[in-house]
Amino acid sequence: MMTLFIAIMLLLAYAFIATAHLTYVNKAAIAMFSCTLGWVIYICFGTDFVTSQHPHDYREFLSAVQPTSVTVKYFIYDNVFLKYVGKAASVVLFLLATMQIIEILNNNGCFDFVSEWIRTRNSKRILWSITLVTFLISANLDNLTTTAMMLMVMHRIVQNRRQRMLVGTAIVIAANAGGCFTVIGDPVTVALWGDGAVTATHFSAYLVGPALVAWVVTTALIGRSLPDRLDVEWHSAPYRGDDTNLNRWQRIVMLIVGIGGLWFIPTFHNITKLSPFLGALCVLSILWVVNEVFNRKLMAADQMFQSRVPRSLQYETIQQILYVMGIMLTVGVVKETGLFGEVSEWMDYNIHNVWVYGLVSGIASGLVDSFTIAMTNISMYSVVEGNINRWADSAYMAQFMQNGAYWKIIVFSTSIGGCLFGYANVSGLALMKMERMRVGWYFRNCTPKVMAGWLLGLAVLFAECFFLS
Repeated sequence: MMTLFIAIMLLLAYAFIATAHLTYVNKAAIAMFSCTLGWVIYICFGTDFVTSQHPHDYREFLSAVQPTSVTVKYFIYDNVFLKYVGKAASVVLFLLATMQIIEILNNNGCFDFVSEWIRTRNSKRILWSITLVTFLISANLDNLTTTAMMLMVMHRIVQNRRQRMLVGTAIVIAANAGGCFTVIGDPVTVALWGDGAVTATHFSAYLVGPALVAWVVTTALIGRSLPDRLDVEWHSAPYRGDDTNLNRWQRIVMLIVGIGGLWFIPTFHNITKLSPFLGALCVLSILWVVNEVFNRKLMAADQMFQSRVPRSLQYETIQQILYVMGIMLTVGVVKETGLFGEVSEWMDYNIHNVWVYGLVSGIASGLVDSFTIAMTNISMYSVVEGNINRWADSAYMAQFMQNGAYWKIIVFSTSIGGCLFGYANVSGLALMKMERMRVGWYFRNCTPKVMAGWLLGLAVLFAECFFLS
């Protein structure tokens, strides 16, 4: 009965998250409340859940101690709950580090070259230049922060609102496509990498092709809806004070330390086997030191370094961190009831096709939320280890091994499919708030283009898995 209650709670959370753009109830608040309620219910009926899901571990925990309501709560806290807290915290700390890295780089003008590079009225050059930079940056840094930064650049340049909405949509697609093909570019890929479901090089080698196709196809289709020349206005470079104008080589050094350091994180993880967030914190600490050395005059003068990132963006990043933590703990408690295991067994028996899972997940991501659907799908299966020949269908089970097709399909479909209707993706929602965009306008003008890019990218991934595996 309590498993059913927790399942209903999850479905209600999905419904509230999917309608957050209509009810104006923040997704982070829904995620945090659902995870708290779920774990409270779980621990109140802990004996039933523990004896069914962890009977052997619980017996070892008890030893000669008599089982009571208190001992089962201690067992859940030490052996069940903290495991999910650790996984969520590792992703959140990684996000926090990358957000701070991009803010330091942005504050020091390391991305000013974007405005300098696209100083033209030609719509094709502006569109492809700004989305290319977004694609490359989001592969290494947080999607939301990258998107918000590039949207601010675009908002200052493009004056026509309809043109901004179209270019902004292309930026969102580029950010999600770029983030999904590296293990450090998206919270979902960070979680998968931390669980050992994928390895950095193999994952990127398979996903870069589909990600490029999704970005190129969608951007090309959006470009056809733009006039040849955009209504643009060029502003002078932002003033940061006499002591904060770093020269070009200093900005290049900081860019190399920030972005180049993040590229080293997979190597750091492979060598040390420590969580990737530790490598990200190390990169942040080095960049922080470089920042203070280059801005020593400002520090010596005891002046505040004026951030060009608005308070609204800082608020959004905090929301994303709380949202990621809430969703990961919510799906964790549902998984511990055994419900996801039963659902996956039903899917294995009745559907038995990971590509169908991918299509359904992509559409569900567009309707509900990309991160929520991705974590739900990932939580339904564990990485298959050992000899798969013992399974009745070894070819099917191979898709759930490390670097199996299932993990790639879910990441790609939820990342790009989550942009189908705009509101179900954190980057798309940021665009809709910034430009006061309506879902109906997005559906008519952008959804078909996004769907074309997603389906063609999925076809490329299918060809790779079929011919290369």
